[in-house]
Amino acid sequence: MAGTVEAKLAELGLTLPDVVPPLASYQPAVRSGVYVYTSGQLPMVDGKLAVTGKVGAEVTPDEAKELAKTCALNALAAVKSVAGDLDRIARVVKVVGFVASASDFTGQPAVINGASELLGAVLGDKGVHARSAVGVAVLPLDAPVEVEVQVELVGA
Repeated sequence: MAGTVEAKLAELGLTLPDVVPPLASYQPAVRSGVYVYTSGQLPMVDGKLAVTGKVGAEVTPDEAKELAKTCALNALAAVKSVAGDLDRIARVVKVVGFVASASDFTGQPAVINGASELLGAVLGDKGVHARSAVGVAVLPLDAPVEVEVQVELVGA
């Protein structure tokens, strides 16, 4: 039975995806005490990237913002894989977003807003977090965006 977080996703017309399998030697998420840390999540849908390239060149900022939202959904799936239930999230502590950027692109914060806004829409006040948005030269598989999330769980 889906909890209130997954019901909110459904209300928003979203479905929690399957956990994206690791592309190398790492786990999609690990738990340490009351915290869950996700690995960087790419905007994978059904096992592949829909879009590749640099933001501000081959990828528009609006496209990249939507891709950041997909990354956040993948991060929630990774959190659920170790927490068991998204309703155990006490709060999102930190989001780090990486944007593969054209050399003159400076809109990284607006791109990563896609992830932040999704977490806020799904989790309400529990989705408010600290954040970094970083421009980088290239990401794995030529992905435009990558997002990692740290959450605190209720209880130990």
